[in-house]
Amino acid sequence: MIPELGHFALILATIVALIQGVLPLTGTFLSSRVLQITLQSLARPMALLQCALLAFAFATLAAAFLSNDFSLTYVAQHSNSLLPKPYQFAAVWGGHEGSLLLWVLLLAVWSMAVAVFSKSLPLDMVARVLGVLGLISVGFLVFILTTSNPFERLLPAALDGRDLNPLLQDPGLVIHPPMLYMGYVGMSVAFAFAVSALLSGRLDAAWARWSRPWTVIAWTFLTFGIGLGSWWAYYELGWGGWWFWDPVENASLMPWLVATALIHSLMVTEKRGSFKAWTVLLAIAAFSLSLLGTFLVRSGVLTSVHAFASDPKRGVFILIFLAIVVGASLTLFAWRAPRVTLGGRMELVSRESFLLANSVFLVVATGAVLLGTIYPLIIDALNMGKLSVGPQYFNAVFIPLLVPTVFLMLPGSVARWREAKVAEIAHTLRFTGLVAVALGIALPIVLGGWSLSAMLGIFLGAWVGLGTLQQVVVRLRKPGRIGLSFWGQHIAHFGIAVLVIGVTGVSSYEVERDVRMHVDDVVTIAPYSFKLKSLDEVQGPNYKAIRADVEVSRGGEVIETLFPEKRRYFSSAMPMTEAGIDSGFMRDLYVSLGEPLDDARTEWSMRVYYKPFVPWLWAGVLLMVLGGVFAALDRRYRA
Repeated sequence: MIPELGHFALILATIVALIQGVLPLTGTFLSSRVLQITLQSLARPMALLQCALLAFAFATLAAAFLSNDFSLTYVAQHSNSLLPKPYQFAAVWGGHEGSLLLWVLLLAVWSMAVAVFSKSLPLDMVARVLGVLGLISVGFLVFILTTSNPFERLLPAALDGRDLNPLLQDPGLVIHPPMLYMGYVGMSVAFAFAVSALLSGRLDAAWARWSRPWTVIAWTFLTFGIGLGSWWAYYELGWGGWWFWDPVENASLMPWLVATALIHSLMVTEKRGSFKAWTVLLAIAAFSLSLLGTFLVRSGVLTSVHAFASDPKRGVFILIFLAIVVGASLTLFAWRAPRVTLGGRMELVSRESFLLANSVFLVVATGAVLLGTIYPLIIDALNMGKLSVGPQYFNAVFIPLLVPTVFLMLPGSVARWREAKVAEIAHTLRFTGLVAVALGIALPIVLGGWSLSAMLGIFLGAWVGLGTLQQVVVRLRKPGRIGLSFWGQHIAHFGIAVLVIGVTGVSSYEVERDVRMHVDDVVTIAPYSFKLKSLDEVQGPNYKAIRADVEVSRGGEVIETLFPEKRRYFSSAMPMTEAGIDSGFMRDLYVSLGEPLDDARTEWSMRVYYKPFVPWLWAGVLLMVLGGVFAALDRRYRA
């Protein structure tokens, strides 16, 4: 009966979410002071109760997986008795129904966090924010109960499960989806604060100050989730890439771009009282794009290694929910926008203008990615044929928009508020600019080949990185306490610089070879030699594999041994590639094992890569995450 208790907890959570969404919001419109306080005070306890009920429901589903309860349809479809326990637990969110339960649980966790850590906020503001979050929860809980029940029984029970998709049997699965969902769902908090400000009619600096730390935390989780997903695809899929402009990858990138613009716009609204309407629109857009990503992943309209094969009826439900959320919030914005004042005055050259320009570039880049992602779906829906939009489009459109975005980061950091002088900015950054130009010209030659894209990428990375270090040194020379938000900003900006250099290095200088190899054959790329020493059969807990022993040497000296595998899982017989990777500070050596090329299985196809600067990609992401953590922990937000 444990699964039935979990199902009952979901029903109770829906009722509690409805109370949380309706009564506190109603209390903000009443004239009776007693009723106002009574109804608004329900928001916090209802948020805590909803979180407890959803945690219980999630725990019961996890228990069903760990006990191999194949009388549940969802468990039978996504687990197997031979599956290792860590993956049995991760399989809870390995399919549509469980991942949606994780989504709504994390939404409840965010609501609980707002309830617990917002004691200094006015009661009516908390009631509105938690009320909006409650209504969002109602939408998702109704979706689960009507179309996506993870507790549905399978009678008679299956003898064993189909197994978890082998692509997902990886440590990355245990971490990547929860981190990504925390970022996705966290955008609902920024959305709730924006809607709350619109409902109250108080679009002032206060709501921006209250919303900013929650937005930074959500952005940090989303950054970490996207980075983990890229890292997982890099080492798990066996093709050596870290970003393929897959529609589901784009679905996570779009809210990240808008959230990045939102963080900086919130800073202007908080400090100068400007961009209030623009900031609200960005908050609405960030959450709307999160919902759009949910639609793309779960509607069955696209094929991707990341997507869930789902009933299109579920996509219709999400699409209607998306239309209601966007339509209602934009209608509310249209009602309140005429009353919004312009805020503080600013000149054409000022910190505000640079931040505005950057946020506009980010939004336009988001629009370019959105167009490339949904245009093929629209063409297909209109029966106008099949169309594929590949990396060529995205590289041609997205990268030119990012170049000015990255370039403007530095003058936007050093310019004065309200009014700045171009000459003053140029004087401050003159040495940084000269060194960045010199590095952009010289380093590509040193690395093995000059090209315009390599020069531009290295220049931008050096420009932002050196300029950020310059600002830190200048600030350290001044007396006074340095807040965590300062460190957070500059660590994140330095992370962007490292990421840009990593992307430039691997895109411009990687070497790839597809080869046919027998035992004792040697292939050489860059300064490294790869020798196939042996091919051995190995047994895993739920798979058999052929493991290659590849000896890597440089200058005749063995430096590493790699063990790429080709696995076949018992339950699905699906072949899977496990790459062998040697990571260093400046490069990765990457080997993936292909298929046998003869009946005796003595000759195999192999793919060998020399990938310079790939570790800098992950280092850049981690620095950005660290910067987000520092910024969110700033003392003024804790107060």
